Amino acid sequence: MTSPAERPVGGGASGHRRLKLLAVTACPTGIAHTYMAAEKLQQAADRLGIDMKVETQGSIGAENVFTDNDVRGADGIIIAADKEVDRERFAGKRVLSTGVADGIHRPEELIERVQGAPVQAGAAAVGGGGGSGGSGGAGGDARERSAAYKALMNGVSHMIPFVVVGGLLLAVSIALGGHTTPEGITFAPDSFWYYVNALGGLGFKLMLPIFSGYIAHALGDRPALVPGMIGGFLAADAVNIYGADANAGFLGAIATGFLAGYLVVWIKKLKVPAFAQPIMPIIVIPIVSTLALGLFYIYVIGRPISWAFMQLTDWLNGLTGSSAIVLGALIGLMIAFDMGGPVNKTAFLVAVGLIGTNNAVMGMAAAAIPVMPLGQGLATLMRRKFYSVQERETGIAALFMGFFGISEGAIPFAAARPAQVIPANMLGGAVAGAIAGLAGVENSVPHGGPIVSLFGAVSGVGMFFVAIAVGVVVTAVTTNALIGIKLRKDRAAGRKVPAPEPVLVGVGTGTGTGAGGAAVVARGTSAAPAATPAAEATPAAEAEAGPPEVLSGYLTERTVKPELAADSKGAAIREMAQLLAATGHVRDVDELVRVALAREAQGTTGLGESIAIPHAKTDAVTRPTVGFARSAEGIEWGAPDGTKARLVFMIAVPEAAAGDEHLRILALLSRKLMDGGFRERLRAAPDGAAILDVLRGIR
Repeated sequence: MTSPAERPVGGGASGHRRLKLLAVTACPTGIAHTYMAAEKLQQAADRLGIDMKVETQGSIGAENVFTDNDVRGADGIIIAADKEVDRERFAGKRVLSTGVADGIHRPEELIERVQGAPVQAGAAAVGGGGGSGGSGGAGGDARERSAAYKALMNGVSHMIPFVVVGGLLLAVSIALGGHTTPEGITFAPDSFWYYVNALGGLGFKLMLPIFSGYIAHALGDRPALVPGMIGGFLAADAVNIYGADANAGFLGAIATGFLAGYLVVWIKKLKVPAFAQPIMPIIVIPIVSTLALGLFYIYVIGRPISWAFMQLTDWLNGLTGSSAIVLGALIGLMIAFDMGGPVNKTAFLVAVGLIGTNNAVMGMAAAAIPVMPLGQGLATLMRRKFYSVQERETGIAALFMGFFGISEGAIPFAAARPAQVIPANMLGGAVAGAIAGLAGVENSVPHGGPIVSLFGAVSGVGMFFVAIAVGVVVTAVTTNALIGIKLRKDRAAGRKVPAPEPVLVGVGTGTGTGAGGAAVVARGTSAAPAATPAAEATPAAEAEAGPPEVLSGYLTERTVKPELAADSKGAAIREMAQLLAATGHVRDVDELVRVALAREAQGTTGLGESIAIPHAKTDAVTRPTVGFARSAEGIEWGAPDGTKARLVFMIAVPEAAAGDEHLRILALLSRKLMDGGFRERLRAAPDGAAILDVLRGIR
C-alpha cells in the first residue's frame, strides 16, 4: 500500500514528492483546544512523513499565519475549527472543514480525508464544523445549530459598536442640548448638539443593517453581505423605504440575516456554466439574492407586520379605559418586547397619541422604556461569570443609555440570548408599567427614562423612580435566573456549554514560532511580567541566572505536589487552591475555589489525555499563580475522551491579568501537554524537584 507521503501529487520529474498540507485550528471559547489540535495534527503529519504547517487562531490572535506561497504550494487544507475561518484564500485547493475536537482525536483520519476533499470555490461560505467531509446524523445537526449560533454572534459582535457609539452620542446630546416640547426632546436647529444627536441617530440607523448583514456574512460569506444589509435596512426603516405602517425591528433583522445567508448558500450550490462562475460571487449572487429577499420582505413579510400593527393599535386604544394596573402592565410588556419593533412602537404611539388627554398612559410607557437597558446592565454586574468581557463593557454602556431612555441599549443582549432576555425584559417592563399605572404617574412628553423627570415632565416623580427600580431589579434577576437554568439543562443533557466569550472584538495578535509552534508570545501587560522567549536565552546567561523559571516564575517548587489526596473534582480544586495559597499570593482560598468551580459549571476543564487545567480569574489572587499536582488513581473530570485526570494544572490570575497572561499560560501548557513523552516524564518523576525539572521544558 502506498503511504500518504509517497502518493503522486504532481510536480517533479518523477511525479512524486512529499505531501504538503496546511491546517487551521481555532476555537472561540477554550484556547487550550486550539493548540491541542495544532499539536496533534503536527505530530500526526510528522509520523506520516508529511510536510504540514498549522495556523492557530486562538483568543490571543492568529499565529503562524500562512503566506501566499504556503497556500500556493499546499496540496490540501484542514480546517479544524469551532469558529469562523476565512476560506476564500484557499480557492482552488482541497479543503476539509470539521470541528476542533476532530483535530485532537482524529488527526490521521483528517489527513487521509483531506486528500479527497472537494475543491474550494472562489467565494465560499466560511466557518468550521459544518463543511466538507462532516459526518451526518445528529452530529451534522449539532454543527448546523453551532453555525447558526456563530452567525448570530457574528452579527451581535459587529452591531455592538454601533449601539454603544450611537446610544452614547444620543444620551450626551439629550443631556446637554435637549429641550422638552410636546413633540418630545428637541434641539435648536443647526446647533452643535443638534449635529451630535444626528450622528448618534446615524449610528442607530446603521445598527440593524450591520446586525443583519454580518449574520448573513457568517453563513454565506461576502456575497451574502449586501442582501443581508439591505434586508436589515428594510427591517429597520420600512416605513420610510416603502411606506409600511411598521418596522420589524431587531427581530426582523435576525430573520433577514438568516434568510439572506441561507439563500446565498443555496444559490452557491446551483450548477452554472464555466463562463459564469467568475462573476457569480461578485455580481450574480448578490443581485439575485438581494432582489429575492427584498421583494419577499416587501410583499410577504412586510404586509403581515403592517396588518398586525394596525390590529394592535386598534385593540390597545380600546383598552385605555380599563384598569390602570392591567393597562400599565400591558403597555410595559409591549414596550419591552422588541425595543423599537412593531409591538414596541404600537404601545409607544398609542401613549403619545393620548398626551394632553390622558398623560398617565405615557407615564406607564416612560417607566417601562429604560427597564431593559438598565436591567441588562445590572444583570452583568450581578453575575459577571455569565458574561464575556465585551458583554460586561456593553452592560456599562447600557446603564448609561437606560438613564436617558434609550431602550436599544439592551438589543445586543436580546439578540444574543433571546429566549432568556426577552421574557425577562417583558416581565420587568410589565412590572414597571403596572406600578406607574397604579400610582397615577403622568408624563407630558413623548420620551421615557429618568432623564424626563429632570426636565420636569413627570408628575409623581417618587413613584416613577420606584416603578423603574423595581422593574430593573426584576429584569436583572430574571435574566440571570433563566441563563442559569439553561446552563444547568445543557450540562444535564450532556451538551457542550460555551464559555461566555462568544464575541471577541479587538483582541491583539500574538506571535508564534514556526509550524511546530513552541512558544506563544502575548502582548505585554502591566499586570504581570512578560516571559523572556526561550530563543533569547543563551547557555551562559542560563548558567549565570540559574535554572530557567517555569511559566515566568508563576509555577515554583512550592506549587508542585507529587500526589493529590483528593478523589473528586471539587476536593481536588480546593486542595490545589490551598497549594497555591502557600505562595502568599492568594487572598481568599474560598473565593478562589468558588470561582474555579463556577468555571467548571460553564464547561469542564478536563481536556482529555488524562489532563485537567482548572482555572480562575479573580482578585482573590494578587498575581498570576500556577500549580501542578498528580493523581495516581485519577479523578473524574468530565473529559471528552472519558479519561480520568491524572495530571492537573491550576491557573489563577487576577482580573487585571485575565486577558493575555491567562491565555498565554493556557496556550503554552496545552501545546506542551500534547507531547506524549512530556506527559510520561511528568508521571515518572519521583519527587517535586524532579517534576519541576520536567516542567522547565515548557517554553
